[in-house]
Amino acid sequence: MKEANRIRVFSVDDHPLLHQGIAAVIRSQPDMQLVAEASNGREAIQRFREHKPDVTLMDLRLPDMNGIDAMIAIREEFPEARVIILTTFEGDVTIQRALEAGARAYVSKTMPPKELVEVIRQVHAGKKRIPPEIAAHLAEHYSDETLTDREVEVLQQIAQGNANRDIAGKLFISEETVKVHVKHIMEKLGAADRTQAVAIGVRRGIIQI
Repeated sequence: MKEANRIRVFSVDDHPLLHQGIAAVIRSQPDMQLVAEASNGREAIQRFREHKPDVTLMDLRLPDMNGIDAMIAIREEFPEARVIILTTFEGDVTIQRALEAGARAYVSKTMPPKELVEVIRQVHAGKKRIPPEIAAHLAEHYSDETLTDREVEVLQQIAQGNANRDIAGKLFISEETVKVHVKHIMEKLGAADRTQAVAIGVRRGIIQI
């Protein structure tokens, strides 16, 4: 196929082995070419400007910033950018945030290569793609009440091992207010104690440790 007609793919991942694997998969496809690679968010934004690829594969966890934030920055400049989030991490809150920020697909790194290239072709053709297992994961929490920004802050503080008094001091609120927030967090997450609340928060992508 003529180079001009190939799907121009850009890969953003900080893991050398995955970089090589993705590059090999793309190069083995007659209708694709790998036009650029980046290993962090800032580099991703810069390389996107230089190459303006058709489809970008974006890792979620980059050393300098979150892959979703890198995608948001790219899409602010290039609203038509077609980004596939490629990750090992499948917390429903993270998936939701990626899709709301404009990701065209959200796929797991465990996906077989032949499925990945199919997703690239679908996204290039203007379609969206969420694998069934990820869609099911989203649906499971669809009706859950979301935590407020302040509750997320409190949960993050709990994850760092802080007691209510310490949290109150750090967030400039009263200890009573912290207790109310903790109660709401437990109820919304269906957690029996603080440790379980943190575990659920991390699993669902509400907080990161």
